[in-house]
Amino acid sequence: MKQVNVIFEGEAKEEYLKLKQAVDIEIKKGITKSNNQILFNSINNKIELLKTNPVAGRAVKKSLIPLKYKNQGLTNLWILDLSSFWRLVYNIQTDEIQIVCFILEYGDHDKYNQLFGFKRKWYNIVF
Repeated sequence: MKQVNVIFEGEAKEEYLKLKQAVDIEIKKGITKSNNQILFNSINNKIELLKTNPVAGRAVKKSLIPLKYKNQGLTNLWILDLSSFWRLVYNIQTDEIQIVCFILEYGDHDKYNQLFGFKRKWYNIVF
């Protein structure tokens, strides 16, 4: 069985380190449950999941992979749901020895919609 590594890339790494710092500060202040902590724990849980099952997320159809990733030569993209409707976007690379899951970004639902070019739909609600 191949070893699985999970690595944060670019902005995702910076954002994760900022989130970790915010969580550390909250814990020092005695805050035991916050949105930051919930998101941080959710990300960490998904990292552990990816280490045991790299294809745990939903595969993005090749035709829907955003141009910014296609231009980087990425041919596969995966999405995992996080807490509070956040999403984690990652890529899988493999060779004879290992599998690497590169976490490319994570964000709330609006950021996810923007990344994939989804438009918010407005519905007429009748009460």
